[in-house]
Amino acid sequence: MPSEKSRYEPAPPIPSYDEATAGDASSSRSPYPPSPAGFDARPDHEIEAQSLLSHGRTLDQARRAPAGYRPPHVETDDDASEWSLDDGDSDDSDADEAAQVRCEMQELEIEDPLGDTGSASSWTKRIGFSRFSLPAWRWRWRLPRLTVRLPRRSDHDDATNDAAASNGAATEAGGGTETDTGTRLRWRMPTLAMTSRDALLIVGRLLALTVVLGTVYLLFVSDLFSSMSRRLNGQVFDPEVVRGFVQSSIDNEQIRESLRHFTSFAHIAGTEGDYALAMDVHNSFVKSAFDQVVVDEYHVYLNYPKKDGRAVEILSADGKQAVWSATLEEKDVGGETAGHQTYTFHGHSKAGDVQGPLIYANYGSRDDFKRLADHGIDTKGAIALVRHYGTQPHLGLKVKAAELAGFAGCIVYSDPADTSTTKGASRPHGWTMPVDGIERGSVSLPNMILGDVLTPTWASQERTPRMKVEQTKGLVGIPSLPISSRDAQVLLQHISGFGEACPESWRGGVPDVKWWSGNSSSPLVRLKNEQDDDSKQKIWNVYAEIEGIEQPEKSIIIGNHRDAWAFGASDPNSGTAVMLEVARVFGELASRGWRPLRSIKFMSWDAGEYNMVGSTEFVENNLDALQRQAVAYINLDSAITGRTFRAAGSPLFRKLITKVIERVFDPVANTTLLALWKDGKADLEPLGYDSDYVAFQNMAGTSSLDICFDGEAHPSHSSYDNFQWMESIGDPDFVYHGLLAQVLALLVLELADRPIIPFDIGYYVGSLGHYIEELRQWVDKSAGKGNGQKINLDSMKRAIENAEKAVVPFEKWEPYWEQNVIAANGWEPRALGVKRLNYNYRMARFETDLLDLESGGGIPNRTQYKHVVFGPQIWPESNTAYFPAIRDGIEAQDWSLTQALIDKAAFRIDEAGNNLIAA
Repeated sequence: MPSEKSRYEPAPPIPSYDEATAGDASSSRSPYPPSPAGFDARPDHEIEAQSLLSHGRTLDQARRAPAGYRPPHVETDDDASEWSLDDGDSDDSDADEAAQVRCEMQELEIEDPLGDTGSASSWTKRIGFSRFSLPAWRWRWRLPRLTVRLPRRSDHDDATNDAAASNGAATEAGGGTETDTGTRLRWRMPTLAMTSRDALLIVGRLLALTVVLGTVYLLFVSDLFSSMSRRLNGQVFDPEVVRGFVQSSIDNEQIRESLRHFTSFAHIAGTEGDYALAMDVHNSFVKSAFDQVVVDEYHVYLNYPKKDGRAVEILSADGKQAVWSATLEEKDVGGETAGHQTYTFHGHSKAGDVQGPLIYANYGSRDDFKRLADHGIDTKGAIALVRHYGTQPHLGLKVKAAELAGFAGCIVYSDPADTSTTKGASRPHGWTMPVDGIERGSVSLPNMILGDVLTPTWASQERTPRMKVEQTKGLVGIPSLPISSRDAQVLLQHISGFGEACPESWRGGVPDVKWWSGNSSSPLVRLKNEQDDDSKQKIWNVYAEIEGIEQPEKSIIIGNHRDAWAFGASDPNSGTAVMLEVARVFGELASRGWRPLRSIKFMSWDAGEYNMVGSTEFVENNLDALQRQAVAYINLDSAITGRTFRAAGSPLFRKLITKVIERVFDPVANTTLLALWKDGKADLEPLGYDSDYVAFQNMAGTSSLDICFDGEAHPSHSSYDNFQWMESIGDPDFVYHGLLAQVLALLVLELADRPIIPFDIGYYVGSLGHYIEELRQWVDKSAGKGNGQKINLDSMKRAIENAEKAVVPFEKWEPYWEQNVIAANGWEPRALGVKRLNYNYRMARFETDLLDLESGGGIPNRTQYKHVVFGPQIWPESNTAYFPAIRDGIEAQDWSLTQALIDKAAFRIDEAGNNLIAA
């Protein structure tokens, strides 16, 4: 039991102001004892405090202070008092401090003086101090006690008294010298009381702090935290969970609504409708909270049709009067809210008003025109009538071939045999083009100049120099117009009996036609094409980016051109809707904290229909950076025109594409896309030269891939390619839009976030061997008897063999890396990470190493095209060809040039192989 002496007695409550002033001298208890004498020796301020209690109010008994009340101690401002950070002379021990704290807390637990008499305070329950106290430390961390002495009035009084005493003594000694009444206050600086022990503690703690900060700095410099963050990233965002997230987040209904909006009005490049959709894409990217959203403007050459500036007419024998005129327009299918649907015309066509005899020339290939010449049909000054597709798939080359054959103009129509009208119902009840449907298109020549035809090899900015229209090799020299099969039927019927009967291969599907070729005696036909053109028409590309955390300068690019000849449901806006949905999903993923290792860029191109203009200008404007930093480009164009998955691209993508489509399940076929691919004996196809991947693959050396769901012929580039067709015929439930979005999202994830880029170098090198064998067979067939011996392909064969040898050790490194990471429990040492980045660099560089970047390099006379393996021939008879420069040289029978091109290609292949194994 504690002794009486040590027992703690709680302090009485402090009276309120009213309590203190309520009583008089007789009824209230003074906090001070009465003075024993009439003279009060207390200080003035205590006397003043006492006087406040000397009035006649009676203190209410209910508010009387409880028994045992002790007044609070008030320190006097005498010479002995000091203000300090501690209790002055108290012991420095922690025990005394703890006891003082306990005492102060207990003193706070008092009865409420304003409460009812005898009622206990609601806070009277004692809580043990130890419950809230910190655990005792082994070491005591205490700062030295600081005692700060401030000036007081007593200092002033002492100084005055000292001065008076001094003056008195002086007066007494000096015979009445006057006393100096001026006084001076004495200000003292705060003093620091510190022992040697305290100084040692401070120095030791500063040294310890220096060691800790130095350790943290070294950890950051050693990249340990970045490695930890990457590992944490892998734990929080498990790759398999992310794949599942992007697949499950694809919303088919969101894609439907996007396509509905983008096809609600016509949007030819450079028009108000095109600009409005560019801003919609921009706003969509901004809403998805990308790191960067940019609108990029270029000024390029475009042409537009005039309302009354086009005509196709059959003239009277004297050529002075029209006896029949083509309709040239489709039925209005856009609806009231769509505005006026676009006039039918050819992009980049030649303006003119010409007339001549009508001659039918099948598909308009060079072989077709040669056949007419071989049969004695004079084509000079005539008007050619040709059909889409066939042996010359490119529209511009049909017109160019007609020009070279001497024709004055060219008319192109969509034949039912090629648009499948004879195989089933036409639009709007089936897949195919109706009889009044007209397929628009561009007649520029991408095999000669890609992008803006007036600024080849440099970006078309507003103030950059440009060619004159008459100077460029990218435009045709005769006017042309598209017409429907309904109008073509009338023209074909009027040349019946003229020329010679057409062979079976020339006969199309237009009904009630006897199929004659026509000749110089055929009825006269007039072709008029007046147009507006602008060499500096503004177009708008829109870009959005998610920055990578490991290599932000490396980029995975996804692109789709936005402009359309009419409403563009399948071409191109099915791809637009898919890209925007994937961008939305990645924006949501990024908002949750996920970041890819490499940057992801979504790009909406403009003027793609004219000549892949927007994408090409971007590549030309950023060519050096793309050649160094771009890893892959994925293209979406006519994304949904059927239900068969197709992929065309660089051989590097084969392993990746098969892995991705194995994860995507087709609910209609009830199996995976990979199983359907194998059933159809499909494989990765080579790229062509008719979409926005061309500049990336063939100019920048960026490995490119084009994906889509293809099918039967559809009403391409006509007003019937609209939302109603897609919703009722093309993809009613938007299942295949959703499946393509899944494929795209998974491809982007694998390319942007796998530590090692999933390229298949071995398959690429193996494909080169197949390409050279195909070239050899083509040489034997095309060079003529004995001419094949004038060139030697051995250097290319040796280069490919060396590349095959280099691939073997190169592909062994990825399993080595995986084993090391697994052995380290998922950690990647810094040195191994540096090697991995170098491995990725060499793998991505393989495609770029196949570019001919020497001064004046590239395909002769078409130096935009730098790739020695891929690219269009000068006269491509198909959509794909390998080693185009070599083929051009063989066709021109320029054997010395051809051999030089063979040796150059061999050198590039050999360099690409050597760089795989370079340190």
